Amino acid sequence: MNAKSTLKWISLVLVGASVGIVLRVSGIHLSPPTAALTGGLSILCAAFLLTWACDAVQPDMSRSLSLAILALIAVLPEYAVDMYFTWQAGRHPEGQYASYAVANMTGANRLLLGLGWAFICFVSWWRMRRPVTLEPNQRTEVLFLGLATLYAFVVPMKQSIEWYDGLVLIGLYVWYIVLASQKPLEEVEEGGPVEFLLHLPAVYRRLTSAVFFLVAGMAIFACSEPFCEGLLQTGRMLHINEFFLVQWLAPIASETPEFIVAVIFALRGRPELSMATLLSSKLNQWTLLVGMIPWVYAVAYGSLTPPIPMSSLQLQEILLTAAQSLFGVAILAKLRFDVVQGGVLFILFASQLVLSMAVSTGATALQSTGHVHHLFSVIYVVLAILIMVRQYRALWTLRFGANLEVTRRGGEVPTSPTPPRD
Repeated sequence: MNAKSTLKWISLVLVGASVGIVLRVSGIHLSPPTAALTGGLSILCAAFLLTWACDAVQPDMSRSLSLAILALIAVLPEYAVDMYFTWQAGRHPEGQYASYAVANMTGANRLLLGLGWAFICFVSWWRMRRPVTLEPNQRTEVLFLGLATLYAFVVPMKQSIEWYDGLVLIGLYVWYIVLASQKPLEEVEEGGPVEFLLHLPAVYRRLTSAVFFLVAGMAIFACSEPFCEGLLQTGRMLHINEFFLVQWLAPIASETPEFIVAVIFALRGRPELSMATLLSSKLNQWTLLVGMIPWVYAVAYGSLTPPIPMSSLQLQEILLTAAQSLFGVAILAKLRFDVVQGGVLFILFASQLVLSMAVSTGATALQSTGHVHHLFSVIYVVLAILIMVRQYRALWTLRFGANLEVTRRGGEVPTSPTPPRD
């Protein structure tokens, strides 16, 4: 992409993000479908701006500071949508906002694995006819995703997500960031707008990045409410299940830029960078995003008790998401992801989605959907256990992901690590 095309692309995205700001400030009333569409497009453009700005400012920040701040900023659009639903749940506990918050969170997480991870695996196989191989230092991400996943099973077991659950998950994220900050510096991949920004003089690059951050932040703040409410009202108008729209359509706006970046890496023959991007996003959402939900609800409600209300369906959604995550961790334990595993991951995701939609009508819809969730949760867990039994040595090696000295060496572990004997 030449400089002229890059400037046109940047200008288009800036205008797209600004549209939502102008509409909100002007107070123009839009129909629910139009509000949802314009809000979603502005959030999508804001996500692109954040992605570019995050990469552009990395040369100006320390490794640990950039990891801590940029990892949060990169997924801000997804957080904004989910936190809006969570805040509204605290302000209106009698409504359905709590179920929307859980729907958005679980949908975004399952999309990343079932669609994102699988697609990158397929692109890698089509491009190079080989599986995706992760770098040794990515054991840290796999390990902490596994720890967060194991703790996530606690939520449906005790049938609530409390303030202390948030502390545990946020604590895991902070622990991960401390370790990740010790990783060796890696060369930033350039391309498109990021390459253009990195070649600007330092003053102009910083100023441009600041403008991107400002416009993106304003767009997300201005468009979260009209997008979310427009989506809900559109579902009511068109007699489409609101839960379905919130769970699967809303995450698309925030996940698309990151997904595009991952696909570009895969097409360039760097699928390990693609998986690093999506794995980091999954870890962020499964720790920080989920951990923030009970705290945002508590602030909006005005008390730490009671916890955010969740029906049996929401608990089943969390169980299913945890089971899928466990399967994903089992697959990545050997730091290798082949096309067969990607196919199984996609088929299970698509089958559960289609089957859930098929039984989501009628008087017994809730019970039938619950049966589908339980069935696929069992399938994911059984497959995960089978893989972990076969790959128990690789699974045991994941512990080096929390070893500070190993992390500083780039993830290379001592030779022939073996699990303890009984």
